[in-house]
Amino acid sequence: MSIPGFPTSSDIYLEADGVRVAVVQSYTAKTTKNSLTVEAFGEAEPVAAVPGQAAYVIELSRLYATDQAIRDGINFYDMEDFSLVICKPDRKIIYSGCQWSSIQESASIGSTVLEKVALVASRRIETEA
Repeated sequence: MSIPGFPTSSDIYLEADGVRVAVVQSYTAKTTKNSLTVEAFGEAEPVAAVPGQAAYVIELSRLYATDQAIRDGINFYDMEDFSLVICKPDRKIIYSGCQWSSIQESASIGSTVLEKVALVASRRIETEA
């Protein structure tokens, strides 16, 4: 039984070509920006800060392939340009243009579970639920 308002594993999932391919037990997201300061000759301190591009790195724990993905013969190692969808009570967060940067497996042979997957996403969008 899930508690209303709290995300469950069915609320966090990977999607490829509009098809849900895996549900995710938990995630950690980190966004960074490489901002720069602008210095002017003769000034003791920077005169401005220029925002850089955002970089999104997400670590997923315990991925379970969906029945549809298993029937389609999904290979997580071959996946490119997919999305991570996180459904929250009041909004949906979508990380798109994803590429995996590391995969850690520690399951039995033939299992459909991946323990940890690190992703890099090119975009982050928030929409109302």
